[in-house]
Amino acid sequence: MIKKEELPACPVATTVQMIGSKWKLLIMRNLLARPWRFNELQKSLEGISQKVLTDSLRSMESDGIVIRTVYAEVPPRVEYSLSELGESMRPIISAMEAWGKDYKEKM
Repeated sequence: MIKKEELPACPVATTVQMIGSKWKLLIMRNLLARPWRFNELQKSLEGISQKVLTDSLRSMESDGIVIRTVYAEVPPRVEYSLSELGESMRPIISAMEAWGKDYKEKM
């Protein structure tokens, strides 16, 4: 997790640092609906590479936004879900969705 003193002074810049990449936003969009397995996420995010998805999930887990749950089964099952902190971003993602819909209607 990033230390408080390493975060930008600007709160908007802090938010952008946490979820500002295209892929992180789309991963969060999916995880707002339900927990996902890695392969499900990769198939649903057209164009994302395995490396970028892995790096994004690890970064989001490190930042406390995503929870990685490993189930003791054969074969092993791993699911990704939003933490309480990640869930707190629901209004932000919802506002972005509403703005995008409105923009598309006006164009």
